[in-house]
Amino acid sequence: MGASASASEAPVATAPVVAASVDLAITGLRSDKGDVLVCLSTNPDYFPDCTKDKKARKLKIAAAKAETIKITGVKPGTYAVALIHDENANGKMDLRLFLPREGFGFSRNPKIGMGPPKFKSAQFTLGADDVQYAVQMKYIL
Repeated sequence: MGASASASEAPVATAPVVAASVDLAITGLRSDKGDVLVCLSTNPDYFPDCTKDKKARKLKIAAAKAETIKITGVKPGTYAVALIHDENANGKMDLRLFLPREGFGFSRNPKIGMGPPKFKSAQFTLGADDVQYAVQMKYIL
């Protein structure tokens, strides 16, 4: 009798890791000074300020090169994107009397009322296919 392979010795097929990219077209930057801070988050509790969200993807891009931003290797899920035009490159949104002194933008360009938008108004679902969003930066001061 010849040796035969048992089921446990057969090669195991693993599913490929599905990942897509989120492409952002940024418009309305009032200058090319400083940086654009990008936060891609799945957690409504840390939106739009994701500084304490350990799972969020955070990028810093020179404002002069931020017309298009590509976030690669993003797993399927529900996300929202928040952007800050950090003109003085100090790594945070500067405020004056609770109003943002620097520009901001969000995925799906939700209307801005009193305070920042909720996660739900900026959220989108990512599957296996890449997505593209145009983000219009806004300035209050």
